Order: sequence, then C-alpha cells, then structure tokens
Amino acid sequence: MDNRELTIHSWDLRQDILDIVMAGGGGHIGGDMSVLAPLLLLYKRHLRVTPETVDDPNRDRFVLSKGHSMEAYYAVLCDCGFLDLEDVKARFNKLGSPYIGHPHNVLPGIEMNSGSLGHGLPVCVGMALAGKMDKRDYRVYTIMGDGELAEGSVWEAAMAAAKFGLDNLCAVIDRNRLQISGSTEDVMPEDPLEDRWSAFGWNVLSVDGSSFEELDGAFEAAKTVKGRPTVIVSNSVKGYGSPVMENKAGWHHKVPTAEEYEQIKADFLKGKEAAQYVQ
Repeated sequence: MDNRELTIHSWDLRQDILDIVMAGGGGHIGGDMSVLAPLLLLYKRHLRVTPETVDDPNRDRFVLSKGHSMEAYYAVLCDCGFLDLEDVKARFNKLGSPYIGHPHNVLPGIEMNSGSLGHGLPVCVGMALAGKMDKRDYRVYTIMGDGELAEGSVWEAAMAAAKFGLDNLCAVIDRNRLQISGSTEDVMPEDPLEDRWSAFGWNVLSVDGSSFEELDGAFEAAKTVKGRPTVIVSNSVKGYGSPVMENKAGWHHKVPTAEEYEQIKADFLKGKEAAQYVQ
C-alpha cells in the first residue's frame, strides 16, 4: 500500500478499534485513535517482522510502551495476520482470555508485556544494545505516550541510548497533549519537547501524527542517521476521527453509548470518503 492507500485503509481499522472496545466493554479509545497512524505504518512498511518470522533473531523489534492503547495494536496485528479479528472481538476483556487491555507476550508478535508506563524505552535500549553487541542489523522501535514522559526511567534510558550511540533505535512519542488527568502541560509541562530530546543527544524529528506521508518520511530519515538514536514527535489528536471524541480528556478510557457509537461510525465513514478524494 502507498501512503494514500494506507490513509484510506486506516479508517477501516478505526472502525475495528471501535468494535473491539464495544465488544469488550472497555478500552483506551482516545489514545487508540491518536496512535494508530504510526503503528499501522510501522507494521505495513518499516518493521521487518511477519507472523512467520516472530522468532527470527534478525527480526526488527517493536514495543508498545503506551500499552493501554492495546485496542489499536490488536487491530493492526489482526490486519497483518498475527491475530484473528473475530476472535479478538469475541474474547477481548473476557475472563481467561489472552486478549487483555495491555500487551501480553503470550500472543504472537508481541515482544514484551507493557502498560506500566516508562518501561518500554529502557527495554528497547537493551534490545538495541544487544543488537550492536551481537553485530545484527535489526532495528528497534517503541511508541510512548506524552504523559508517560513524566516517568524518570524514560530519561535514564534516553541518556543511555545517546551514550551508546544506538542509531538502531527509533522512539515515537504520541504527542496528543492529553492524559487521564487532563492536559500534559498542566500535569507536567513538556514544552519545548523537541529541545529536551535534542539536549539528551537524540536526533529529533517532528511530524503531523495523522499524516502517513510525513511519518513515512521520518521513519526513512531515521534509518540514515548514524551514531545517535532518533525520536519522532508525532503531533496527534486524542480521539482522532470523530468530533465526539477529539481533544477530550474524558475519552482517555470510555465506552461509547449506542448513540455515540453510531455517530462515531458515521464520522469514520466520512473520513474514509474524504480520504478517497485526496490525490
């Protein structure tokens, strides 16, 4: 798929996410919508891993550090053949199910359990460092939430990644500026975010988090950087795709009512139709 096709296709996955949340009676739907574009693009174009190569030592590694956006991850893993969508919808959040609200590495394609915020980047630093030591050419990717950056372990990992020159490491920050308790800038200010990461020795790229073209260019650029890790600030919108949810902290974790479901579904259809007319 090219970037236009991925943009169109992403609206189908937004509907899948909505249905997973409705079926399971819970989910972090706001962050699911803001993180979907980089997640889908990674798996469709940049991440060298398939259902057949999940145990290959040369595979690329990915960790969803903001593990509470698991419904988006399920949708992408199903779309790429790692999981079955109907099985996920039937068993999500059910007693004894492996399909829970955070990544669980008993499932194919999931490298590590996550959800306790601030752990993804430190683990990815270890993975990237191991790749260097073993002289393997795999790359390591992680997606973090911007609210997650209040965790001190993130910045310890950022220092270590720069110290060891981990140019095989690429981190994405889902910069939707909202977290469960409100605005990130009210809870723990982060701006100027790009300057902070640059000061820690990282190559910094800032893009529109809903633009597959901009995200694609950033992932490609990251592969060319030598001697230091890259962070992509994905400027996004919480609840992206429907005015019912967009930029509303209350949609951090919420199940739509039947009326809201129908409106969100209609908004997604409008988004897909609009994307089809963009050349």
